Amino acid sequence: MTTSEPLLDVAGLNAGYGAAPVLRDVSLSVQAGQIVAVLGANGAGKTTLLRTLSGLLPATSGSITFDGIDLRHVKVERMVRHGIAHVPEGRGVVTELTVEENLRLGGLWRGKPKLDDVYELFPPLAQRKSHLGHQLSGGERQMLAIGRALVAQPRLLLLDEPSLGLAPKVTAQIMALLRDLRDRTGLAVLLVEQNVRSALSVADVGIVLALGRIATKDTASELAGNDDLRHAYLGF
Repeated sequence: MTTSEPLLDVAGLNAGYGAAPVLRDVSLSVQAGQIVAVLGANGAGKTTLLRTLSGLLPATSGSITFDGIDLRHVKVERMVRHGIAHVPEGRGVVTELTVEENLRLGGLWRGKPKLDDVYELFPPLAQRKSHLGHQLSGGERQMLAIGRALVAQPRLLLLDEPSLGLAPKVTAQIMALLRDLRDRTGLAVLLVEQNVRSALSVADVGIVLALGRIATKDTASELAGNDDLRHAYLGF
């Protein structure tokens, strides 16, 4: 499910920390109903890209347009109201709150968030509604972090390293969920992932970052089948 006009359009994006540039002239687009995987070695700028798109890090130049809105002028706390949810690396849940309290926190601005939809997507969370965040396994925390983002009913999900530290079975479940949400709801996903095989198995498009620049972009199937590129940039 794609449209001719991109939902997210990034052009000539530059960003960094202080005087240290990280992203250099990055241009990409994500359409509704599309999963775009951002791949590359540690230090390539993948997390910096998501932080810049979500407003956590200001861009030094370039443009970020989401459904016709210039995101460079949108405050970070307003991003969710425009339909953008960011799940940072590290499964950032509030460990002192229960599962249900975490989910309600994610949907506060909607008044009455639809928690049942999340529990249907993640049955383990339904069984642990009253458990505190620190009582969950790593996989359950990742489910909760994603579920909290989905409660806000985003149109674009920025997802940073969802498989980090997880068992292969749990990783496969999360990737299957992303594919299902794309197909059923038209959710767009910008996925940063070190597990290249998993990412390319669900992505429509792959983008390879190297030292803050886009080294190449192509369909996921083409990237997965390009031996020279995989060996040079993706490590397999």
